[in-house]
Amino acid sequence: MVAISHAHLSHTDENNPDDRVAVLLMGYGEVESYEDFANYNEQALNLLTAKFAPVPTWIYPPIAKLLAIFDRHEWDHQHDHFISPHNAIFERQRDGIEKNLQAKWGERVSVFKAFNFCAPHLPHQVLAEIQAQGFTKLLIYPLLVVDSIFTSGIAVEQVNKALAQTFQGGEDHWLQGTRYMPSFFNQPDYIDLLARQVEDKIREHLAVAHLPSQTGIVLMNHGCPHKAKGFTSGITESQLLYDAVRERLIYNYPLVTIGWLNHDTPMIEWTQPNVTLAAQNLMDLGATALVFMPIGFVTENHETLLDVDHIIGHLRRKRPDVTYVQMPCVNDTDEFLSMAAGWVDGLISDLMGDQGVPVNQSHRDSIAEDLHSHDSHHHHGDHHHDGHHHGEHSHHHGEHSHHHDKQEQHAHHGH
Repeated sequence: MVAISHAHLSHTDENNPDDRVAVLLMGYGEVESYEDFANYNEQALNLLTAKFAPVPTWIYPPIAKLLAIFDRHEWDHQHDHFISPHNAIFERQRDGIEKNLQAKWGERVSVFKAFNFCAPHLPHQVLAEIQAQGFTKLLIYPLLVVDSIFTSGIAVEQVNKALAQTFQGGEDHWLQGTRYMPSFFNQPDYIDLLARQVEDKIREHLAVAHLPSQTGIVLMNHGCPHKAKGFTSGITESQLLYDAVRERLIYNYPLVTIGWLNHDTPMIEWTQPNVTLAAQNLMDLGATALVFMPIGFVTENHETLLDVDHIIGHLRRKRPDVTYVQMPCVNDTDEFLSMAAGWVDGLISDLMGDQGVPVNQSHRDSIAEDLHSHDSHHHHGDHHHDGHHHGEHSHHHGEHSHHHDKQEQHAHHGH
C-alpha cells in the first residue's frame, strides 16, 4: 500500500469515526503476583468448573484458597519463584497482530487485549475503554485454538455480561456492529506451521542420533471433560486439529500420538491418553527420543511450561536412556502473527462496510409480545399446516446436513 493511502485513512478517521473497528483479542491471562492466586482461582472455578463439575458455588471460595496454597508451593518453592510469561507474550501477540492489520487498514483498526481472569484487563474493563474511545464496531477475537464453552464461550459470556451493563435507559446501545472469530483449528496455514516446527526441530537436533521410526512425537491438546452439562467442550475440534497435523508428519515419523493436558479432577472423566500415558505408549513401541509439541495452545502458560516439565521429569526418572525435547508454543513468531491477522481481515472488511444496527432495550417487551402473539396464532392453525411445515422442516434439515457434509469434506481436503 502506498504512503498516500495512510494519509487518506487518517483523514477518513476524522470525518467518520464510526468507520473504525476495535478488535478485542482475548486470552486466559495468568497470575503474576502470588497474592492474587485465590482471587484468580475463584474466578476460574466460577467460569470453568461450573460448566461441568457437580459442585455447589458456595464451596468455590474455600477451594480457591486451598488451591492457592498448592499453586504457591509449586510456583514458588518447586520452580524457584516462577512467573508465567503468558501475559507478556500475549501483549507481543496483540502488538504484532495490530501492526499487521494497520499495515492494511491504518489507524481505523485498533487491537485491545482482555484476559478472562486478570485485572486490570478483564473484559468489562477493556470494553469500557473501547466505548470511551468512541468505537461502535467490535470484532471479538479469542486467541484460543478451539471454540468451546471452556475457551471462547467464557470470553463471550464475559463480553455479554459487560455489554448488558452498558445499556443507558432508553438510549441506543453504543455497540452497533459485531463480528466474531470462532477458532482456527482447521486453518491450513496454522496446521502447516505446527508440522514444520516439529520437522525442523527433529532435523536440527535429533536426526543424526535417532532413526525416524524411533522418534516419537506427542502432539499436546488442552484436556477436556467428556461431559460438560450439554455444552460443547472442544473435543471434536481438538481431535480434528491433531488428525490434520498427524497426517502431515506420520509418513516420515510413524510414532505420533495425541496427548491431552488434563486438569484431573475427582469423579470427572477426562480425554485420554493424557500426556504421560501417551509418551509411555510411544516408548513401549520403541521410541528413543520424544518431542512434546503443544498444538492446542498458541501462548505459553503454566500448563505448557510447568505441567509438561513435571511430566518429562517423571518420565526421565523412569527412562533416563530416552531423549526428551520440550517444544514452545507458536507464541509471537512473525509468521503466526501475520496469519492470525489474515484470518480476521475479511471480518474487518465486513464491519467497515456494515451500516450497523442501533439496539434499544426499550423495544424488548413489545417485540417479545409481538412474537408471542404471532407464535400463538401460528400454533392454533389447522393440522394441515402443521403437517406441511413438519415435512418442509425435514426436507430443509436434510439439505442442511448435506451442506454440512460438503463443508466437512472441503475442510478435510483443506487439511
